[in-house]
Order: sequence, then structure tokens, then C-alpha cells
Amino acid sequence: MIGRSQLRFAIVGCGRMGRHHAEQLLVDGRGTVAALCDVDPQHARRMQRDLDLQAAIFESVDDLVLRGDVDAVILCSPTADHFSHLSACLDRGWHVLCEKPLATKREEIIELIRRTSDSGAGRPLVSLAYQRRYWSTFRTMRREIQSGRWGAVRSISFRSTEHWQATIAGTWRDDPRQNPGGYLADAGSHKLDMMVHLSGGTPRRVFAWTRTCGSHVEILGVGTVILGDDLPGSFTLIGNAQLMEEDWSVHCESADLLLQQDQLWISRGGERRRLELSEPHESPLSGFVDMLLLGTENLAPLSCALPVFHFCQAIGRSAECGQPVTIDEGSGEIRV
Repeated sequence: MIGRSQLRFAIVGCGRMGRHHAEQLLVDGRGTVAALCDVDPQHARRMQRDLDLQAAIFESVDDLVLRGDVDAVILCSPTADHFSHLSACLDRGWHVLCEKPLATKREEIIELIRRTSDSGAGRPLVSLAYQRRYWSTFRTMRREIQSGRWGAVRSISFRSTEHWQATIAGTWRDDPRQNPGGYLADAGSHKLDMMVHLSGGTPRRVFAWTRTCGSHVEILGVGTVILGDDLPGSFTLIGNAQLMEEDWSVHCESADLLLQQDQLWISRGGERRRLELSEPHESPLSGFVDMLLLGTENLAPLSCALPVFHFCQAIGRSAECGQPVTIDEGSGEIRV
């Protein structure tokens, strides 16, 4: 916890997500953007001008960690750069909110988890920007599941559509070297993480189908999964739709929990009713600031990245071979 009422932030990566977090920080009011970092300084200067920021501009993270005067970093660089950028920030002792996915390699994820697992006094606080973990809808749904009042979970499924493909042409997101897994591992990782978070089970067996639909990375993905010991699930991720929509179904022994277009329902005995959203609604940015200033819980520690990485790897391997695959949770090996 930081004994300061006005935090100084650096934003690394001044594209769409960097701008999004900067705008949220301005609305939040508990921090300032003290530094902007982007390999293309024009992007940083454009954000500085558009948002009227009094921020120093850096062209590399190496330069930022040498000369930057900040408390925390919001990391929005390409996924392939996350490991080196986050490692440099940790070496500097800075707190970090990192955009997902955490990294492109399993060994990098494990190393970052190791470095951030000790949250003792004076250690940097690091969180992933899995926004659904902060939303009142999903927090309320998870509370209902964990209460046990509706019995054990019997199955879980979701369908998500987004106009994502149209936004990535000519960007690093359409490069499989920088964004392996495409829509499924990038925007889709939020949903895959929530599948694990709600069910409490890690993915064990996956059967999936994917398509690139004219892009260089995966745009569509549908499949089934076994979570934990024997919990069935299904997922549909469509990244070239015309509209953003999301529907969830969690079937328990004595009730169904349904999330349809941001409205939460509970069904029993053939009837359904709206479920009151009694949990707080936040963003990863506001939750991160709460962590730093108020010492609140880290809702998205880096440890949550590993099951999602295994999940994405299994989806890709199954789609490639056309068969179900099994995940060895200990080694991360994907077996046909």
C-alpha cells in the first residue's frame, strides 16, 4: 500500500488500450499520467495532445526505467514484449497493471508468477487487466455459485461475439508471432479466464475448432472443455461479428444462473427472475488504484494467467489435429 493520495503512472504502449486506461485514470482522479512510452513517439505525442497530459515521453522501456519518475506502470505493449517490459519494471520496483495475455511462453509466465507471488511489504504489486473479475455481474454470479445454496455446478457455457477482426488489420494483433492465438487468446482470454474463475476448475480436456477467416491469426473458435475432475463446458468465440454480445449459462443442481447482455437471471422450476447485483462494479484500473492506496485484494494476480495459457494452447492444438487433447497441468504438455 502506498502512502500517497496522488499516484504517478507511466503508460507503456500508447495505442487503443493505453488510451483507454489513461482516460479512465483521468476520470478516477487519484492518479496522474506522468510518463508515456511507445516505440513510435508519434503515438505518445498524439495521446499527450489529445488528453492534455503533462507527461514525459520515452521511446523505450529501458529509457523509462532509467529516467522515469513514477509509482506504477500500466503495461499495454504487444503481448510478446510483456515479459521483458514487466521484468524491467519489477527490477525497478514499480507496481504494474498488465494487459492480458501475460506472455507468449509458459516458462515466462511461470517466472513472472514466481517473482510476484510474495506480496510482502515493499514488494511490487502486480495485477492482470481481466476486467470481468471486477464487474458486478460476474462477481455476483460467482458469489451465488460459491455460496453452495444452489448445489454443485453441473455445466458452464458461454457465447461471445465481437467486431474485433476489423480493428486489427495492419496492427501487431494480426501477427501470430506477437499475438499467438489471435482473438481467442487476446480478447477471448477474458472469457476463458472467467470460465475457470466461475467454475473453480482448471481445463483438463479440450476439443476445439478454429478459423482465421482471412486474417493471419485465429478469429473464430468453438469447442468443449472438461474443467477440474469432470465438469463439462462449451465455448463459442466469434471475432468477426457485427455486434458485441455475450451470454453465459451456469447450470447448478437446483438453479440456473444466466447472464444475458449484462443482465443476471436465476431460473428455478421453469421460471426465471432478475438477480440483484449486490457486488461492487469496478474496472481493472480502479481496482488497481484501490490496491495501491487502500490495500484491497488483488482480484487478478498473475497466477490466473497459467490456466488460461494452457486453455489457449489446448484449443490451438486440438484445432490443428482435429482431435480432443488432454492438458498435463504439472508440465503443461498437450497430449492427443
